[in-house]
Amino acid sequence: MPIEDYALIGNTITGALVGKNGSIDWFCAPRLDSAACFAALLGDRDNGHWQIAPADSTWTVRRRYRDDTLILETEFETSTGCARLTDFMVMNGHDSEEHCRLVRIVEGVSGTIDMEMMLVIRFYYGSMVPWVRRVGDALLAVAGPDSLHLTATVPVHGQNQTTRARFTLTAGQREIFHLGYQPTHHTVYKPTDPLAALAHTEEWWRTWAAQSRYEGPWQAIVMRSLITLKALTCRSTGAIAAALTTSLPEQLGGGRNWDYRYCWLRDATFTLWSMLTTGYTEEAIAWREWLMRAVAGHPADLQIVYGVAGERWIGEREIPWLRGYEGASPVRIGNAAADQFQIDVYGELMDSLHLARSVGLEPEAHVWDIQRAVMGFLETHWHLPDDGIWEMRGGRRHFTHSKVMAWVAFDRAVRDATHYGLKGPVARWEEIRDAIHADVCAHGFNTAKNSFTQYYGSETLDASLLMMALVGFLPATDARIIGTVRAIENELMDDGLVLRYRPQESHDSLPGTEGVFLPCSFWLVDNLVLQGRHSEARQLFARLAGLCNDVGLLSEEYDPAARRLVGNFPQAFTHVALVNSARNLAGDGPAAHRARNQSAAGTTGARR
Repeated sequence: MPIEDYALIGNTITGALVGKNGSIDWFCAPRLDSAACFAALLGDRDNGHWQIAPADSTWTVRRRYRDDTLILETEFETSTGCARLTDFMVMNGHDSEEHCRLVRIVEGVSGTIDMEMMLVIRFYYGSMVPWVRRVGDALLAVAGPDSLHLTATVPVHGQNQTTRARFTLTAGQREIFHLGYQPTHHTVYKPTDPLAALAHTEEWWRTWAAQSRYEGPWQAIVMRSLITLKALTCRSTGAIAAALTTSLPEQLGGGRNWDYRYCWLRDATFTLWSMLTTGYTEEAIAWREWLMRAVAGHPADLQIVYGVAGERWIGEREIPWLRGYEGASPVRIGNAAADQFQIDVYGELMDSLHLARSVGLEPEAHVWDIQRAVMGFLETHWHLPDDGIWEMRGGRRHFTHSKVMAWVAFDRAVRDATHYGLKGPVARWEEIRDAIHADVCAHGFNTAKNSFTQYYGSETLDASLLMMALVGFLPATDARIIGTVRAIENELMDDGLVLRYRPQESHDSLPGTEGVFLPCSFWLVDNLVLQGRHSEARQLFARLAGLCNDVGLLSEEYDPAARRLVGNFPQAFTHVALVNSARNLAGDGPAAHRARNQSAAGTTGARR
């Protein structure tokens, strides 16, 4: 199915994607970065799925989340009746990362309707057929370290390595299916009372959502974005994964397919902003603490991406037995970008900790020691070429955005040391900060194009340049920023939305192309706000909000020609950008905050 036909359910440990056809086609257990036991999304139905749907192949469908929850309701209507399927993952504080439970409740709404259930379990990304046997009232599926238990209120039977059931629903009749994961060596399985679990899970999500401080014209999509971010959070570590999926292509049928079930440092500051400005301080603190645990160590070993528990080794490999989403191959697990050198992450780290201090989230005393070590490393490395924010595999260059973020690192170090009385070589940091600023303005700006460019000496544009005003490098009203925004609007947009860059011009060493990049399109909204182009900003935001699927979810990119969402799904970076742009439009977001700070600082070098 199209990516936008899927909806997310989750328990802040892992998650699953449920299609409009009632099929769960992606589910990793026990964590969202574990191996999938339903992998039909990236292969075919024999690679694992779990479908509950009318036996009649002709039906209409409508679906929604219960307000402010992650409980999905799908209604199927046929010529003989209507049935409602309720899907959720149990929110149980007593469950560890080794346990997760999916509940599916199907009930007759009107008339009579014949239903079918089909369960195909294939552990390790669709490659392992489990041994299935009955244990009491349950079916137990085991393969190596993994096991799934199925209980149902209707008779089930095995056929061709598939578990099946067929039953008829009348109005008011309800049938319940419960699937629980636990490691094979846990020999005692304790099933959950599904109806009690439903009530508890609904209350848990509603209580969490009620903490939100956002009030505005985009209340529904902002709340849905916040719930999505919470679902992508690892409860025990505080990390937020970039997406639930791997290898959903950036170009339909193409090979730009990456594993996004990890945590990127580039997301750090904007994620903190989205949480702090909407009332979720606990999540912001947990994210910051994860960040400090992950980066602890020698600054030279700082990575751009980590596992959800801070794992450093997430080596990339291909899964040849999966054909890929709509044939887009290869399917990859792990991500080789972890081995790249990206200068911008040092700026993201320093900026996020500066933000935390500025809003009163005081870190432990040793954090400044880590920051000073980072700055010592950056002093001797900021001038080197790197791989850039977009993880290009075409060789290192002097990317303008990377240098800007190096400036951010020194700027925030100066501000923190000065404002909070922290010890450090402030004069040297100021000197380096100003040198970087001058270097970027001298070598990153193309006077013929009246725009900053992707890397020094090039004529190529890059949407990461939209960050220059958002991080305070120059005011949004500076003529060079105005020129850069105009150049991007004229040369780097497709159907009114922003591309990251044009692959043919950027020599990223990858075949094919990609869709428009939704986070960058939201960054354009933010720049328009800062430049006083409020009507255009609202129009663009409304256009972007209109790309949400029927239950309010967005992927990383969008294909304007096919009018399809592309890239991994749902994408945390996109939902973070949506929340922050909504706040910026309301006048109390990160862009406005930075503009005020920049004006107050006056002598940071940003006005040269």
